[in-house]
Amino acid sequence: MDFDLTEEQRMWQKIVHDFVAAEVKPKAREVDETGEFNWDAVRKMGPLGLLGMMVPEEYGGSDVGTVSMAIAIEELGWGCGSTALAIAAHTELGCAPVAKYGTEEQKRKFLPPVVSGEGNLAALALTEPGAGSDLQGGVRTKAEKVGNEWVINGSKMWITNASIADYIVTLARTDPAGGSRSMSMFIVPADAPGLHISPPEKKMGLHGSQTHALTYENVHVPLDYLLGEEGRGLHQTLATLDAGRISIGSLSVGLARAAFEEAVAYAKERQAFGKPIAAQQAIQWMLADAATEIEAARLMMRQAAWLHENGRPFSHKAAMGKVFATEMAERVARNAIQIHGGYGYSREYPVERIYRDARLMTIGEGTSEIQRLVIARHLLKA
Repeated sequence: MDFDLTEEQRMWQKIVHDFVAAEVKPKAREVDETGEFNWDAVRKMGPLGLLGMMVPEEYGGSDVGTVSMAIAIEELGWGCGSTALAIAAHTELGCAPVAKYGTEEQKRKFLPPVVSGEGNLAALALTEPGAGSDLQGGVRTKAEKVGNEWVINGSKMWITNASIADYIVTLARTDPAGGSRSMSMFIVPADAPGLHISPPEKKMGLHGSQTHALTYENVHVPLDYLLGEEGRGLHQTLATLDAGRISIGSLSVGLARAAFEEAVAYAKERQAFGKPIAAQQAIQWMLADAATEIEAARLMMRQAAWLHENGRPFSHKAAMGKVFATEMAERVARNAIQIHGGYGYSREYPVERIYRDARLMTIGEGTSEIQRLVIARHLLKA
């Protein structure tokens, strides 16, 4: 399988890289320290097509394909983990389900504002206090038909983009009997009465990508805000997460790239024992391992993206890529700090921020442990 980029993909990569270098990367430290979302850059992403990468053109999107999406998210991760995570969640978790499962009316109503750069973004609410990996058994948020509306009650936590979203795709239980067909997805406007968005969580990293707890208190939405088929919410969720792992893995490659570049530059400049530390074999081996693992992770993510884009089975490849890329990014960032020595532990150097940002990636959108279960089940199925 040939993973050489097409001429169009190479042009796209350069456009995104140049944009990130000018508008995203220079503000990464400020975004981390203030916790403020980089709206200035994101408003400019709409016209570039970065906010509608998985949305068809008839609804305002750019529909660049999964490979180009992976390329863009890697570049964003190289620039700023917080901004990249917000765009990844918006793209694969907030927009993609509506583009894939929505009715014509839903797509025309909800997608154009969030992909243009003029409105806010999109979000997905799955996780609950008692339901992280155990969505089927742990979701307590419920939706009941009352007249010509759905009434939603419950709570969610760790929801990315909730405070900067136009709408939040919400997974809720519609059949109290339980089972795999007991849940459905709903499009919930972020300003719906009864939807309470708590203040941002205080996190280890990714400070500019705000994460919130949500409470639904008799939130009323029209019957036609049901997304997809009633009772298919869990299936839609799992398919959404499968694809979302491509973006998180690609983001991790970008974070690792940024840490690696900082480590190489520092190793060439830092003098010890009368010569640059890059001359020391211990440093060279860390850099060699980092370069090798970054290249391998990128190829894994591109393969999963290609399979998804071409309608081929990709779930186990996405899981393999996600677990490898996210653990690799943490490893590379850790060694970049080590190469910097004491300076690497200082907020004056980017590697400290990159390490904190990378730490989430082995947890979000399916922990490394869950990825290994997905992989093992694929290997062992009859």
